[in-house]
Amino acid sequence: MAVLRYRPLNLGRWLLWGATAALFVLAPLVFTHGFALTMMTQMGTFIIFALSYNMLLGQGGMLSFGHAVYSGLGAYFTVHALNLIGKGALAFPVMLLPLVGGLAGLVFGVVFGYVTTRRAGTTFAMISLGIGELVHACVLMFPGFFGGEGGISTNRMVGKPFLGITFGPAIQVYYLVAAWCFACMVAMFALTQTPLGRMANAVRDNPERAEFVGYDTQKVRFLQLVLSAFFAGVSGALSCINFEIVTDENVSALRSGGVLLATFIGGTGFFFGPIVGSVVFVFFVVALSGFTQAWLLYLGLFFLAMVLYAPGGIASLVAMQLPVIRARRFGELALPYLLALAAGLVAFAGLVGAVEMVYRISDASLDTHMSLFGVGFDARSPRPWTAFGALLAAGLVALGFAARRVGERWGAIQGELQGNRA
Repeated sequence: MAVLRYRPLNLGRWLLWGATAALFVLAPLVFTHGFALTMMTQMGTFIIFALSYNMLLGQGGMLSFGHAVYSGLGAYFTVHALNLIGKGALAFPVMLLPLVGGLAGLVFGVVFGYVTTRRAGTTFAMISLGIGELVHACVLMFPGFFGGEGGISTNRMVGKPFLGITFGPAIQVYYLVAAWCFACMVAMFALTQTPLGRMANAVRDNPERAEFVGYDTQKVRFLQLVLSAFFAGVSGALSCINFEIVTDENVSALRSGGVLLATFIGGTGFFFGPIVGSVVFVFFVVALSGFTQAWLLYLGLFFLAMVLYAPGGIASLVAMQLPVIRARRFGELALPYLLALAAGLVAFAGLVGAVEMVYRISDASLDTHMSLFGVGFDARSPRPWTAFGALLAAGLVALGFAARRVGERWGAIQGELQGNRA
């Protein structure tokens, strides 16, 4: 006799996913500038890429230095499919081309995954790095398929328009990326709730015990990598449609390192961590690089600060506040947090001033007269150096004081909460 069991509706989860979908739909209506639309499109493709990487690192404990292989090869097969559609040799809707990239990534995930997942830990990382360099070398060695250093260009406005959608306007590309991004996010979150997802966590935490209960850890790692490669290929295909060109950079170690940075900054222990990390990383690469030559330095300093003071990523900082918010004690931390933020901004302003003046002086082609924070000055004059140095010193002193206040208040609240639980 069948027994019906009632499972309560997880209203919070539905609200969160609904808010995410609404954000994707409404974002271009709020940020209407073309630059903002371009940046959001790149964020969408990178979110898929980072979440697929976290299937390896965060969920499976596999540190990979060559994940760009799967997204890059997915992009290469997509660009060839797009060119075939343009020639009339292939009848396939452009909006479904990410499936081509995903299948390409999956196939190469099977091929390379069979080799890489036979080992774990550091050995896996080194093998993935070797395969990444091997594929990058092949891209340059076989220009007939990969186009050499110049890459392969294409035109996304091919085929018959569907409901007037040609993917010429940037807004149409954005909504294509947003739709695929949301679908992939749902799919990858659903995978974390499956037996495979749970066993990937078990293999990550204690592979010996997983083998003891009868699971093949190599097979679990292999399946996790293959599925991760599929979503990475989808990301590469969307990148191809967006930029209309694929080069050797798509499979380079630089791109693999970028997704590692983004995932770690966001937090590997939380599903939404890579999403936050992708937004921050793309902001540095796209937005900040347009304003300063020192954007890589700022990204490196930010990553260093995260490693030293928040190794769990931005997501861990958010998760730490949830018990305090549920206990309705967050208001007691508001003032110390604001003081720390203000002190940090003062120190950051001093640092930015010093860094920008160094870059200005080091570039002989530029005049030393510059403007920063709405104030014009000569970078060779001692006055701005003194002013920005004073800002940096005062900010660091104030930040140390504010950090002690935050620590004292945080410790008191945590002690009271633990006492109440006891």
